[in-house]
Amino acid sequence: MNYLKCIECGKEYPNTEVLYTCECGGLLDVIYDYSRIDFTLDDLKGIPLSVWKYRKLLPFEGEATSLQEGGTPLYKCDRLAKKIGIKELYVKHEGMNPTGSFKDRGMTGGVTKALELGMKTLACASTGNTAAAISTYSAKAGVPAVILLPEGKVALGKLGQALIHGAKVISIKGNFDDALRLVKQLCYEEGFYLLNSLNPYRLEGQKTIAFEMVEQMNMRVPDRVLVPMGNAGNITAIHKGFKEFMKVGITEKVPKMIGIQPEGVCPIVKAFRAGTDEIIPEKNPETIATAIRIGNPVNAKKALRAISESEGMAESVTDEEIIEAQKELAQLEGIGVEPASATSIAGLKKLVKNGIIGTDETITCITTGHLLKDPEEVISVSSKSIVVDAAVEDIRRVLYK
Repeated sequence: MNYLKCIECGKEYPNTEVLYTCECGGLLDVIYDYSRIDFTLDDLKGIPLSVWKYRKLLPFEGEATSLQEGGTPLYKCDRLAKKIGIKELYVKHEGMNPTGSFKDRGMTGGVTKALELGMKTLACASTGNTAAAISTYSAKAGVPAVILLPEGKVALGKLGQALIHGAKVISIKGNFDDALRLVKQLCYEEGFYLLNSLNPYRLEGQKTIAFEMVEQMNMRVPDRVLVPMGNAGNITAIHKGFKEFMKVGITEKVPKMIGIQPEGVCPIVKAFRAGTDEIIPEKNPETIATAIRIGNPVNAKKALRAISESEGMAESVTDEEIIEAQKELAQLEGIGVEPASATSIAGLKKLVKNGIIGTDETITCITTGHLLKDPEEVISVSSKSIVVDAAVEDIRRVLYK
């Protein structure tokens, strides 16, 4: 049995209500009675990795709307670790999910819950990846989806995904925060089901990243996990996953959670440095990492609590540092990610260089989206192809130039 509880005032709600926030305005969390959950190491044996492998630790009762999400690779990155100067580095590549981002984990849960509640239309605001996920999973479920996007601010790869799957895509003349404000109003007034990470059930699917990581590391827990932060639901969810594995007796510790944001939009980092859980929204967020270009992250309080509880921290990186990390991950390890994903690698490099992360630590970086999510950025920052005549002599000339 599970229920919803406000993280601010503590008010509780049944899991049968359609709610996104408490009546006091506080964020909601899904609460379980872990003493009644029979989950042991035997539940992990012989079953391939996936979100739904961990159903006993999920709050969903209906038939899963699934595209076989989860089971993403955890790469051991020795060449990159050596260059950065640390002992052991892993990259959990969430870009290998069905639509190319971690959002699929939350969307399989969110859409399953929507159908369980009898909702007829799904909706979200998006910088791109949530749009791709909701359009794909709504198509799988056979229900319509409405998406609000900031005009001209969404990478073409993600926009194409939203359009081809048949969602109603509306571009607004404003930023993501404007889109989220408007879609929340539509959901309340039109009875649509909101599937942004303000919805606590979204985060329940995303926490399975932590479960998989533990299994892939042979039941070990890394010293630190670095996570890109946009709306900041992912760092919150992953922290919860580690806590839950500890509560049911699978592991004995929780890693330090490190949240990374671009310098052009880092309200959570600024709040962390100021020692407060109240952010000051950034009205004109700008960064090459479009997936996390969010000035007023709705899960900021949850994220800051996850950082504090785990004795972690938050750091910012420049766009130039993001691009450099994106290239190094691709060229040293063969892992192609979109710019937002590379913020975790950029943050790791900065924190090791500054002596904050020790060289003997075991680190996992989360990369949230696939390289092909933002092909225009990739082409703009990469070396240009060389054009020659169709003659072997011309090819040799540029080969050895």
